[in-house]
Amino acid sequence: EWTMKTSIVFLLCISVFPGFSQGRVVREDETGFAECNVFFPGQVPPEGFTEPFHVKICQQYNKEPRFATLYSTKDKIPLYSAFKFTKPAQSEEENWLVEPQIDDPENDLHEMVHEADIIGTVANLGANQALTSDYVGSGYERGLLNPSLLNEKDFQMATYTLTNAVPLSPALSKNWHRDIKKVVEQALIPHCSKKDHLYLLAGAIPSSVRVKGKVSVPESLWLAACCDAPEGWSLGLVKKINDENSLMDLTVGELEKQLLAGVHLFKGNCGEDKQNQEKKEAVLQAVGQIRSGEQTGTTDNQETKESGWVRKVAGIIATPFIKLLELLIYIFVELVKFVFYFLWLVVKRVCGTVLDGLYSLWSGLMSYLKAITMVLISIPYDVGRVVINIFLGFLQIVQDVVSLTYRILSIPVGFVLHLAAFPYHSICAIPSVLKDMATGIGGTFSLVIDATAAVLHGFYYLASHIVRRFVPKGSSDD
Repeated sequence: EWTMKTSIVFLLCISVFPGFSQGRVVREDETGFAECNVFFPGQVPPEGFTEPFHVKICQQYNKEPRFATLYSTKDKIPLYSAFKFTKPAQSEEENWLVEPQIDDPENDLHEMVHEADIIGTVANLGANQALTSDYVGSGYERGLLNPSLLNEKDFQMATYTLTNAVPLSPALSKNWHRDIKKVVEQALIPHCSKKDHLYLLAGAIPSSVRVKGKVSVPESLWLAACCDAPEGWSLGLVKKINDENSLMDLTVGELEKQLLAGVHLFKGNCGEDKQNQEKKEAVLQAVGQIRSGEQTGTTDNQETKESGWVRKVAGIIATPFIKLLELLIYIFVELVKFVFYFLWLVVKRVCGTVLDGLYSLWSGLMSYLKAITMVLISIPYDVGRVVINIFLGFLQIVQDVVSLTYRILSIPVGFVLHLAAFPYHSICAIPSVLKDMATGIGGTFSLVIDATAAVLHGFYYLASHIVRRFVPKGSSDD
């Protein structure tokens, strides 16, 4: 429900603010910076930035790629932004944004949004990137690596993202943007025969100094330029943080040695071995003129130091009041945000309660209708079952009556039949009995005769045996 509401608010923001900036965190399995590879010579990004906390971002606006950024989630600042020079816009409009996917890769937001619009919807917001609150009251400004001054309106809107900003003092931020603008417009663009082949890398080297213990303050800023044209050249510039008026020129190879080991900014070092030395010297001469002009301006400013002391003293006196005013403004903004979030929470809870009540009412109504329907459906079935049970009961009663009648009637019928059959069975049994008696008497006489014959035969056998035993044998005549 919350994701759906957020998506609706997000779509409304896009429809109301047509200049809504967009960006996309590039997945590890994608080659380079995806659509933003066009901002590198030969569409090959710098090599050597291989730490797991280095995140590739294709910065977009109105679904069109505007520049590319390599962001460090450890230092919470961009390491470099790659861009091309476009016609500068006449006016600037700050509209700071954040990248939700850096902190929560699983969220449904694939575009940069205003920080206030995603609080509470993006998990771990601020864990891997800097937020506006990290700069408030810190004394540092959000300095753009890709300066808005070098971009036309559509590109300029896309630069105001915290993934393109590093902590800079107000004076250094102003000098950096001024120097970059002068170098690009007066030294680089006039000496590149194909302006659309001028590739720019603006970067920062992180330090151990942290704003509010979170965002790294750069120890130096750098710019690398490559004119990838038939009469090409490359150049590097470095500005030290501790010297806001410094601007040192060097080769791209020398610049790479000040960065991480194994870093190569341009493919083939932008053809460093085949560069047009005359063009390169002309670029360096133009850069030297810009630097000498700044030094002259610095010398002229010495004359106004005395009046500057007065301003400094006034500034020292006014600083506590300014800081107090900033604190009061910050507290007021936070209170307004708190009231807004509280009202939003109340509205959310009330709407949630109403929706839950409506859902419960709807569920009860559906359950009631379902029960009534089941009862109505079961009535014909129950009626039929009762009718069948009544019919079966009636049949059982008939069966019992018939069975009882049969048993009552079967008693006298059997008795009469047995009584009628008695004379027949008695008379018919007389011959059989007489026959049996005759057979018994005959058998008795036969048995007596047989016994007598057996006794006589035994006596004869005994007498003959005795005679043979005791009477002497004589002749045959005897």
